[in-house]
Formats: sequence, structure tokens, C-alpha cells
Amino acid sequence: MTAPNEILVSVIMGSSSDADTMAAARRALRDLGISHEAKVLSAHRTPAALLEYIAGLEDRGCKMVIAAAGMAAHLAGVIAGHTNMPVLGVPLAAGQLQGIDALLATVQMPGGVP
Repeated sequence: MTAPNEILVSVIMGSSSDADTMAAARRALRDLGISHEAKVLSAHRTPAALLEYIAGLEDRGCKMVIAAAGMAAHLAGVIAGHTNMPVLGVPLAAGQLQGIDALLATVQMPGGVP
């Protein structure tokens, strides 16, 4: 059982335009009874706010992060570089390459990165 303010999964999106795409993931977490929250924080536009949020996750009981971003898709890598918890990177279709760049940025993170 989780404490009232404890979240098990944090869903972080790089842009508010990603919310519709990630709605299915949030619905699945809710249907499975997994406590979660969603935030829009960008590795490029709001880096200080992102790092501040990441720093507090473990204290709130968070066990993993789902990071969704398109185009350069640095979000999952930045988060993984600042925590030891698992980070699931979700490359989103955006821009002229329709997500190919996001896919490559996500799957080519260095070895040992969560």
C-alpha cells in the first residue's frame, strides 16, 4: 500500500503536446492501480525545474520514471543521468523525421544508463 503522497511511477513529458499520446500509459497505470503522476518538464526549456523534480522523486517513494519526448529526445537520458531508478524512454513522433531522431537518441544512450 502506498502512502497518500507516494507515487510509484512518474510520467514526465517534454511538452504539453505529448499529453494525448501518453494518455494510454496513464490509463494503463490507473487501471492497474499503480499510483502515478504526470509532469511536463523539458530537458531543454526547463532544465532546473526538471532536476529539482527528479531530486525529490525517491523521497516520495517513486520507483521508476517513464520519460516521453520527441525530436532530440534528451529527456530520458538527462533523467537517467540524475537518478539510479529505472527510466523508460518513450520516443515520440515529431518534427520532419517523425520520431526517428527521438528513437535513435533514446536507444543509443550509453551502457549502464537505467
